[in-house]
Amino acid sequence: MSTDTIQTDAYCVFGNPIAHSKSPIIHAAFAQQTGQALVYERRLAPLDGFALAARGFAAEGGKGANVTVPFKLDACALATELTPRAKAAGAVNTLRFDGDVILGDNTDGAGLVADIVRNAGVAIPGKRVLLLGAGGAARGVMLPLLQQQPGEIFIANRTVATAEKLVEQFHEGASADCTLRAGGFEQPDGVFDIVINATSASLAGDLPPVPPGVFGSHTLALDMMYGTAPTVFMDFAAQHGAQVRDGLGMLVEQAAEAFYVWRGVRPETRGLLALLRGAL
Repeated sequence: MSTDTIQTDAYCVFGNPIAHSKSPIIHAAFAQQTGQALVYERRLAPLDGFALAARGFAAEGGKGANVTVPFKLDACALATELTPRAKAAGAVNTLRFDGDVILGDNTDGAGLVADIVRNAGVAIPGKRVLLLGAGGAARGVMLPLLQQQPGEIFIANRTVATAEKLVEQFHEGASADCTLRAGGFEQPDGVFDIVINATSASLAGDLPPVPPGVFGSHTLALDMMYGTAPTVFMDFAAQHGAQVRDGLGMLVEQAAEAFYVWRGVRPETRGLLALLRGAL
């Protein structure tokens, strides 16, 4: 068979804006590493036209797509089937097109857990976890965090009622040994093993008003945002003795999980993470 008759599978990332997305670099590296024949591109979808754009891509022969801001809820509505973690998150960041079936998945939480466990080398079972924020980012990581069987997850949020709703939603998914609590940003007490900033405060250079006492020398403080410099949250946590990480590892790991959903192959991430870190 000549090479020109081989169909290369097509994937893309939908967003608005989308020019900044690192996903094409990441997936090209994964494809090269694993010997998978695929092409991957950025696609700008109109704010009111995501479903049309996604269906159009599938009709062209597209096999799957990543979905970023602001289309994760639209992708959830478009999917004909949802994985348990997508149902729990109420949002979809990964679509797989298979005939009439559009599978919706959410790999954000799996990506976060993989970054904490594999890259940071921090075990989660039995640990005290403080989750800052109770919006979509927090909801998206709750199920994978609970599956690691922490001793406690305290959800802190400016609007306490929103945090309490998350506790209510995920109460049944918690093991008997895991305490789920909710409160305001000022309410967490004692030192936590893992503190995750799932708020968007870092985008504006702001800091959730948490007590400095939540951080200790053995605390891993992780901000889901990333940039060329540490976030305000990371600086604050480091000043109070914590080890800090940004969201770049989570980005790479959630992409690796999406690649696995599409291709059934799990790429190695550490080398690529180091490469991306150096390019920031």
